[in-house]
Amino acid sequence: MSSVLVTGAARGLGAAIAERLRGDGYAVVATDLRGAPGVVGHDVRDERGWASAVAALGDAGEPWGLVNCAARTVVRDLFEIEAAEWDDVLATNLRGPFLGIRAVAPLLRARGGGRIVNIASDSAFRGIGVTGAHYAASKAGLITLTRRAAAALAADGVTVNAVAPGTLDGETVRELAGERVPALAAEVPLGRLGSPGEVAAIVAWLLSKEASFVTGATIVVDGGASL
Repeated sequence: MSSVLVTGAARGLGAAIAERLRGDGYAVVATDLRGAPGVVGHDVRDERGWASAVAALGDAGEPWGLVNCAARTVVRDLFEIEAAEWDDVLATNLRGPFLGIRAVAPLLRARGGGRIVNIASDSAFRGIGVTGAHYAASKAGLITLTRRAAAALAADGVTVNAVAPGTLDGETVRELAGERVPALAAEVPLGRLGSPGEVAAIVAWLLSKEASFVTGATIVVDGGASL
């Protein structure tokens, strides 16, 4: 059975992706900084922690993929961001995927192919948005990292792509936006917020063999909000 590692899988989008992939027949290694049933504790910022996560991926089946979903989302005015918070957001959202790609790539190369999907955000393309500038900057960096990794791994049969969701309906946005949720939905050209399941479906396709000729791409799933 092919195995896939999904970070940030304790709740929200990560949990939806893990559930979808299990339904598609993958052996899923779900990791998260938070403890949760069926989820391996894993701090993506810690280089040493990736060794344990990768070992679990190998034990679960034949390594096939990595989904970098773990992220720290912060709503903060640009000039209210402290340097320590800036560093931590980028450590989680950009350093984490970098470490993950570097850790998992040898397994995929040894297999002769595989898939890496990075969860970016449409905030990478927007000058105004709900999230802080550090979050947006980290996701813009992740899109560039995706393209560089795609070029570096193409000859090994490993595709690397990104998915950039817009605002998704769920507990995270309700915690961060509160009463602004209806207004956020009204700003979307399609007139609603997206669902984690809709994004998970795109991730599942990128992990499939049908997506074998797609690499270095960023698929925006935001109902037209970044147009």
